[in-house]
Amino acid sequence: MADAHSNLDALREDDVSSLLHPFTNAVAHGQIGPDVVVRGEGARIYDDAGREYIDAMSGLWAIGLGYSEERLINAATEQLKKLPYYHTFAHKSNPAAIKLGKALLSMLPVEMSKVIYTNSGSEAVDTAIKLAWYYWNAAGEPERVKIISRKRAYHGSNVASGSATGLPVMHGGFNLPFSQILHAECPHFWRYGEKGETEEEFSQRKADELEKLILEAGPTTIAAFIAEPVMGAGGVIVPPEGYFEKIQAVLDRYGILFISDEVICGFGRTGKMFGSETFGIRPDIMTFAKQLSSAYMPIGAVTVTEELYEKIASASNTRGVFGHGYTYSGHPVACAVALEALTIYQERDVVGHVAQSGAYFQQRLREFESHPLVGEVRGVGLIAAVELVADKRSKKLFDPFGKVNGRFAKLAYERGLITRALPASNSLGLCPPLFCTKSELDEIVDKFADTLEAVTEFASRAGR
Repeated sequence: MADAHSNLDALREDDVSSLLHPFTNAVAHGQIGPDVVVRGEGARIYDDAGREYIDAMSGLWAIGLGYSEERLINAATEQLKKLPYYHTFAHKSNPAAIKLGKALLSMLPVEMSKVIYTNSGSEAVDTAIKLAWYYWNAAGEPERVKIISRKRAYHGSNVASGSATGLPVMHGGFNLPFSQILHAECPHFWRYGEKGETEEEFSQRKADELEKLILEAGPTTIAAFIAEPVMGAGGVIVPPEGYFEKIQAVLDRYGILFISDEVICGFGRTGKMFGSETFGIRPDIMTFAKQLSSAYMPIGAVTVTEELYEKIASASNTRGVFGHGYTYSGHPVACAVALEALTIYQERDVVGHVAQSGAYFQQRLREFESHPLVGEVRGVGLIAAVELVADKRSKKLFDPFGKVNGRFAKLAYERGLITRALPASNSLGLCPPLFCTKSELDEIVDKFADTLEAVTEFASRAGR
């Protein structure tokens, strides 16, 4: 036992001495060290001390089929035996990449023509932005270089995707966002709606603000608008009534491309197969990752319409080559696992399951609406957030910002529940694996309720 503890201590020391962790306070990490996760099973993970946690965040909004799904493990193993790697540059391909592309295109709620693979959602968004630029150059409108995103949006952490992300913490110190990226207002009705304003009226106001932004920037300089159907890390913001219909009308008026970022919302999360379907979006470009392989392998994808593809293909012929891609684009192992994940989603009726279990989950979470610390409970399907406030009536936030929801996430973790303190609001995110049972959803809600009571005294001291 002493040797086991010694080995674990050494492992933690090696982490601190060797790794720079994403989205982590590096100084604090050097003081407290890592929580080392060693095993996962279903909706649960286990740390190096044997403690069990129910993962109500699916890792990072990603592991839709839960941990240790044998079919995905077998798909990876079999592909590794046959062809562990080959690229898709210069006319090369592999069966897994081809089959996955056909399967993905057949599932989409709007007609798309082609798929290009990436290794992550951040890369998918970067690729989507580059494709929009490439298209407009090919279409003879090279001045269309600006991309409109939204405040509190999350689209990744690369240079272009990080610029599109509308969270200040992603920009400070990195010289982002770059000048081609503009940010429209966040469509959070509960937080930003005016007194007496209906959701429809709020949506129209947001559409009018978008049009004003376009006119001020110059309509012929705008390449694309990018949006998550449901904003994830920005606070799980569900679009208000009529929002995307009105936004789409503005974009159509000025011939601006619509990029739908399905990295979190895709593959059943919202109760439909894609968030674009849930909210009636008609995109020109779509991005995918996370649940594409249920996070078992790093893979992302971008799809484009036939109109875009024809212009892109013609330009590649003129230039001699389409000069974009990654070493691992269409990696056969990642594609084989993703193909099996899509097969499982369809065989197990992920849409039907989430429609039913998501309704139950949202209903149970609404039990917190009367709690004095809870300002709003929001969500759709199996994605939700609970926003904490210092005062319900005024919707006043805690000061310092984020301290209470950070404390909540820590107390929840001590109780065996993994939630996430979202960086753009005093909210706790919830995004359980897609096939959680009713009893597992009850366990998540019950542990959340227990944590809410435990944090009440702390919240009182923090500025209620």
